[in-house]
Amino acid sequence: MKKEAVQLAQDPTAESASAGPGTTGEPAGASRREFLQKGISVAGWGALSIGIGAGSYQTVRFFFPSVVFHPPSVFQIGRVEDFLSTEAPDPHGVISVDSRFKPELRFFVVREPGRIYSLYARCTHLGCTVNWFPGLRIFKCPCHGSEFHSDGREFAGPAPRPLDRLMISLDSEDNILVDTRVVLTAREFEKKKAYIDLA
Repeated sequence: MKKEAVQLAQDPTAESASAGPGTTGEPAGASRREFLQKGISVAGWGALSIGIGAGSYQTVRFFFPSVVFHPPSVFQIGRVEDFLSTEAPDPHGVISVDSRFKPELRFFVVREPGRIYSLYARCTHLGCTVNWFPGLRIFKCPCHGSEFHSDGREFAGPAPRPLDRLMISLDSEDNILVDTRVVLTAREFEKKKAYIDLA
C-alpha cells in the first residue's frame, strides 16, 4: 500500500491512466455543446453576411435602374401603290392577300377594290397562327382546323368569329402604317373604319 502511494506521488498521471480510456476531467457532453455553439455562431454570421450582401446589391442597383426596351408596335409597310393589282376580286370581294408580314409581324395585308386593311394572323379559337393558302384562297388554322374566307370570315371549324383586324393608317407622307397594339373585331373594324379608303 505504501508502495502504491509513493508511485502516485511520483507520477500524478498514473491515476488518470488507471481510470480507463476516454475519461477526462471535463464533464461528459462538453465537446457536443462546443460544437453546437460553434455551429450556431457560424449560421448567425452567415445569415448576417448574406443580409449585408443583399442590401449592398440592392443599393448598387438603385443607382443603375434597369430599363425595359419594348419592340416597336407600329410598322411602316410601304405605300398604297405597292399593293395595287390588276386581278379581279374573288367571290368575297378580295383582290389580293399579302402574306409577307406574317412570319415576323403576324399579320396579312388585304386589298379590296375600295380599301386596304390588315388581318391579324391569330385564330379566334385558341390563338394559333393561321396560314394563307393562295390556291384555295382561304386561311387555315393548323391547330384545330378552323377555316376563314379571304376576307377573314370564318366558315369551318371551332373558330367562333372572323379573324381580328389591326389598326392601319396613312402617315403624312402617305406611307401605310400598321399598329399591332390595336386589335379590333370585325364589327369594331367596320364601325371605326380602321382601313385605308381608296374610293
